[in-house]
Amino acid sequence: MKLKTLIGDYPVTKQFRTHTDRFELGQYQGSVATAFKRVVRNFEFDVAEMAIMTFLVAKAFNKPYRLLPFVVMARYQHPYLVTTKTLSPKELEGKRVGVRSYSVTTGAWIRGILAEDYGVDLSRIQWVTFEEAHVAEFKDPPNVQRAAAGKDINAMLLAGEIDAAILGAIPTDPRLQPVIRDPEAAGRKWGEKHGAIQLNHLVGVKNTVSKATADEIYALLLDSKKAAGNPPMLPHGLDANRRNLEVAIDCAYTQKMIPRRFSVEELFE
Repeated sequence: MKLKTLIGDYPVTKQFRTHTDRFELGQYQGSVATAFKRVVRNFEFDVAEMAIMTFLVAKAFNKPYRLLPFVVMARYQHPYLVTTKTLSPKELEGKRVGVRSYSVTTGAWIRGILAEDYGVDLSRIQWVTFEEAHVAEFKDPPNVQRAAAGKDINAMLLAGEIDAAILGAIPTDPRLQPVIRDPEAAGRKWGEKHGAIQLNHLVGVKNTVSKATADEIYALLLDSKKAAGNPPMLPHGLDANRRNLEVAIDCAYTQKMIPRRFSVEELFE
């Protein structure tokens, strides 16, 4: 059986990507994040890594994928909101903040952090985006503006054209500093408060993949994780991820990215 797969190269997926005895995996060779549109628009992949917010929005529009309870990326997002100025989170109100796309997972988590932990009115921020949502049907809220074609988020931030930005990686440029002071400590505090981690990417399968085949894929992923030493920040299994998923669902629903709070079980149907 040949399955077209979109799985990034992580320690926990290395064995899965390099060999299996049961399946011939047709691996996608480009950047995983840039292919998420092809997952939820073209339904191109049988097995696909998916950002959790992309998956939830896709679920809201009945895209034909379901989750496997296997996490390939999770992190606290607090360090990824940066600025060249001295700004507190509350002072972002009335400012322009860049983010790759409004519905990306890191952006959604950070907006949730700003609103819940710092009392920020998200509607008073002008969000500046650089590409459309992964799910074509998703509509940005009114306070989202698309940057001019060819503009770069880092260059705009350094030029003062935007006041802050949500980046995909922690910057090394000394001119950039986190908006949230001591972001690592703030992340740990968030985790203790919610009893959860902030999920980034999990693995999904197309609904045409049978339960028996999905179970085999999941078993192969677990073997691959075991070979990587079972890192604890990447939990597997429904019970281990239930709270993580509940918090992610609540984050998306509170920001009106999805029309209702899905049950955790629905994500796996």
